[in-house]
Amino acid sequence: MALTIFGIFLGLFLEVSTNGPYGVPRSSWKNHEVSLTEFIEPGVFNYSTLLLNEEKKILYVGAREAIFELNLENIAVRNKQVLWKVPEGKRKECELKGKSKETECLNYIRVLQMQNTSHLFVCGTHAFQPSCDYLSIQDFKLENRTEDGRGKCSFDPAQSFTSVMVDGDLYSGTVYNFLGSEPIIYRSSTQASLRTEYSISWLNEPSFVHADVIRESKDSADGDDDKVYFFFTEVSVEYEFFVKLSIPRIARVCKGDLGGQRTLQKKWTSFLKAKLVCSMPQLNFVFNIVRDVFILKTSEWKNTVIYGLFTSQWGNVGFSAVCAYKISTVNEVFAKGKYMEKAIVEHSQTKWVRYNGVPPSPRPGGCITNKERQQNVTSSLHLPDKTLQFVKDHPLMDDAVLPTGHRPQLVMKDVNYTQIVVDQIQALDNNTYDIIFTSTDKGILHKTVIIANDVHIIEEIQLLPHPEPIKTLLLSSGQRRFLYAGSDGRVIQSPTAFCEKYKSCVNCILARDPYCAWSSEDNTCVNQVTSRSKRGLLQMLNGDASVCPSVNYDVKYQAIVVQHGTAIRLLCQLNSNLANVVWKKNDIPLTPDPPKYEIVGDSDLLIFNISEHDQGNYSCFSVEQVQNSDFKQLVAAYILSLPREPVLPTSTTPNLEIKTEESSVARLLPPLLSEQMQSVYGHRAFHLFCQATGPSDLSIKWEKNGKKLESTVTEQKYRWPGGAVHMLSWIKDTVASDSEYNCSATSSAGNATSKVSIHLRDAALESSWENEYHQWKGALDSHQKVMQSWEKAWEDCKHHL
Repeated sequence: MALTIFGIFLGLFLEVSTNGPYGVPRSSWKNHEVSLTEFIEPGVFNYSTLLLNEEKKILYVGAREAIFELNLENIAVRNKQVLWKVPEGKRKECELKGKSKETECLNYIRVLQMQNTSHLFVCGTHAFQPSCDYLSIQDFKLENRTEDGRGKCSFDPAQSFTSVMVDGDLYSGTVYNFLGSEPIIYRSSTQASLRTEYSISWLNEPSFVHADVIRESKDSADGDDDKVYFFFTEVSVEYEFFVKLSIPRIARVCKGDLGGQRTLQKKWTSFLKAKLVCSMPQLNFVFNIVRDVFILKTSEWKNTVIYGLFTSQWGNVGFSAVCAYKISTVNEVFAKGKYMEKAIVEHSQTKWVRYNGVPPSPRPGGCITNKERQQNVTSSLHLPDKTLQFVKDHPLMDDAVLPTGHRPQLVMKDVNYTQIVVDQIQALDNNTYDIIFTSTDKGILHKTVIIANDVHIIEEIQLLPHPEPIKTLLLSSGQRRFLYAGSDGRVIQSPTAFCEKYKSCVNCILARDPYCAWSSEDNTCVNQVTSRSKRGLLQMLNGDASVCPSVNYDVKYQAIVVQHGTAIRLLCQLNSNLANVVWKKNDIPLTPDPPKYEIVGDSDLLIFNISEHDQGNYSCFSVEQVQNSDFKQLVAAYILSLPREPVLPTSTTPNLEIKTEESSVARLLPPLLSEQMQSVYGHRAFHLFCQATGPSDLSIKWEKNGKKLESTVTEQKYRWPGGAVHMLSWIKDTVASDSEYNCSATSSAGNATSKVSIHLRDAALESSWENEYHQWKGALDSHQKVMQSWEKAWEDCKHHL
């Protein structure tokens, strides 16, 4: 068994690292390049609990010792706020228990739920003594009707936790004691408060991520009940492994559960759990940590789809995945699947095996339906003890919940996803598409769509100005759709689409974004979801941009005069990460030929030792392939000439733009350092470039971690005919740790500085996977040798007996 699980969970690491089905976002936007709205309150942190009230157009934010009411359509507008601080005496008690007075012993708001139309139910960690209260929506004040928060809220702000309010009852997954050793799924209710058994068979060190209700009683022919689902990762009880093996779970309880009459008094009689499978079978690789879940609901509950966000227990593998599950698959497992039970095997070991007997009737763990009512079982209080005892001993299903297509919807390499939401959009082809939004631990948002089984990552947006985890992600499903992201430092509001960023018809179509379409009338890319009229809109989600009308390229040719024998970098910023660059000289494709021509920074052209032969027209094209068709767009164009022999504009070089005048200050030219690479592999060479214009005494200086660089610097300097100086400087360097580089253009008339922080990727990432593999393989070999020695000793013992 150990060898089998070892193989499943280690997988083919090296094969995955080189051949895994991971994607690349087509477009990338920095925080300052898109329209985002931010809310931040000075002195307040941990904006991790968000609640939408779309009817009143309000976003409620629970932070550390504060609750805010924000305008849903512009969160920069703060309507109301209330502070909820811990009394000094409670903070001292917390500190005496070994917790931090400045952080842990404060009040982190973790429950923010609509109790009814007039009140919010709120709970906080309250210095490791969780407490709950009611917040009046009208005057936005706490009513001081405090309740014990145990079972409703976590003690520790860092503990995993989830909750959902269902018809006035709070369902929560948390821990029930200060030490965090008693996990619990709890319902706080005036009718019947219920909890899980304190047993590793029920919950074994769970990490809760999500809870929600699915209204399965609606139009139910068999009189079924609504069900509340919980999602978490726990330590496996059914597999043997030489370390604690994590397993992702889905558990459910029935809303109408009242507990048992004798057995399971005040305990769930409907609690069942099953394994969630998210794997790449072709690579024998399993994602065994569920990080977040989003339940995509429709008007018909049977069409519900559950989206799970997964990573691997082995953190250095560096993969994240999204798997989707049909609610019908989930119901099949719980309603018809086999149970597991404990079995005593030789050496008095306890194992979990499939239960092959006939379970008692009514079926254990099921909700009360018409079938049970016909047997005079009208509530869980009437269930026979045999059924209840079976549930108590058999909470785990042997059957697993398998994903749609038996594979992930999305797999990403070197990305640590944290949160997921999904929107459903009807495109202009009248088909419905699920748009998957996933956030990362670096403050990045990815937007993905599945088109004809093709995974297309539309774009990535840097939501947060600085790298930090996005802890909460919500989607507003109103007419004007927005995303709301909460982190330790702020809340960000983002549109679900940035159609206006696609400036041409070809780019708009190639984006393959179901939100976006090209308006022939307005000559712009628009959001077709919010557009008043669909008339004249072009949208081809297969990426066939040939539907676009042919247009002349609106690109200005820039005339550049360079000195003989110098070098120059011609800039070309592609509008797609999926595109390839093609440079042409005088309309003839230019093949990179070091050391004369070199492509740097993925798309820029670096020309060395310029001579008369290098004069002419240079054009840069973005070439993107979709459905075996190439679509070409002109991105940048230059006219290169030497002094005294300028190349004059002709009919084939329109929109000439010449800039050769004397500059009064030192000015850095793009791409600035901050726009270049920001992460590298250790001990691998990389380039950084810096160019500037300025007066005659212009110079460029490089610094690395505050110290001047000289030996690795190369530069070219020449004068424009008008007297200004142009400099191009670059470095080739390696790093062994995170480093900061500064490039400064200095002159007597002024200075300019650009900087970039280079982050070291996991050093020798592929090698580390191989090292881990050999370490784990060695551990397994040692384990097998021990087992063999025990087996031999046992055989010797039996021989002497």
